[in-house]
Amino acid sequence: MMALRAAPRRARWLAGALLAPGAARAAPLAACVPAPPLPGPLSALPPARFASSGPQGPEGEGPQRRVVVVRITNPLAWLRTRFYYLLIRLYFDSEFSIEEFTRGAKQAFSVVSQLLSQRKLDLLEGLVSAEVLQMLKEKISSLSENHRDALAADMDAIMYTTEGDVRIYYDDDGRKFVSILMRFWYLNGANLSDEVPGETKVFQIVFGDESTKEKRHILTANYEFQREFTEGAKPDWTITRIEHPKLLE
Repeated sequence: MMALRAAPRRARWLAGALLAPGAARAAPLAACVPAPPLPGPLSALPPARFASSGPQGPEGEGPQRRVVVVRITNPLAWLRTRFYYLLIRLYFDSEFSIEEFTRGAKQAFSVVSQLLSQRKLDLLEGLVSAEVLQMLKEKISSLSENHRDALAADMDAIMYTTEGDVRIYYDDDGRKFVSILMRFWYLNGANLSDEVPGETKVFQIVFGDESTKEKRHILTANYEFQREFTEGAKPDWTITRIEHPKLLE
C-alpha cells in the first residue's frame, strides 16, 4: 500500500493514496507511453447510457438511476502501458499495482477537487507540488462561484477513470521519477451554461416522476501523479499537474 506523507490530520481521509510533499520536476529521458485512446467527448459515446439499477427505490423515489460506461481500449496501447507497469515493478517498486494506484488516485482526485472548490488551498500544501499550488492560487481567485462549484467531484459521482501518459524521468543529478497521468469523468450539478464547458454533456436524470428532474453535467479532469524512486527518497506520490478543461484555465 502506497503511503501518504502529507500533514497527517489533513490527509487521513486519503489513507493509502498517492501524495507527497515537494516532488521535484525533471526532464523526461527514458520513456513516454502514449495514452490509451480515449472515447472523446462523452456526448459521442454510445456505450455510456443511463440504466435502471434494478428494483424501485424507496416509496415515492421511483427507479434508481446509474451511468453505465463500457471502456473500449486499443489492445496495443493497453499492452504498452502494461509493459511499463511491469518495468516499474521490476526496477522501481515490486509492489506496484495499477489497480491499487487507480483507487488511490480517485480518492485523491475527489478530496483535492473538493478542497479546490471550497478554496481551502492551504490544505493542499504537501499534497500538490509547489508549482501547481502557486498556479492554483492565481487561478482560483478569479473563478466564478458556479465554476468553483463545478470543480468538486464526489467519490460516487466519478463515473469513469483511465490512465493517460506513463513517463519515466531522470534529472541531471541522476534522480529517478515516475509520473502517471489519470483522467477522470464525473457528474456535477453546478449551474453552468450549456455552452460553457467545451467537453461536457448536459443531461437530465429523472427521479420519482417526469415533473422532478435534476440537471447534471459530465465534466473531465486530468491529474498527474509523480513519485521519486531514487534510493533513499520517500516512497510518496504528489500531484504535479491539475487540469479542469474550460473551468480552471
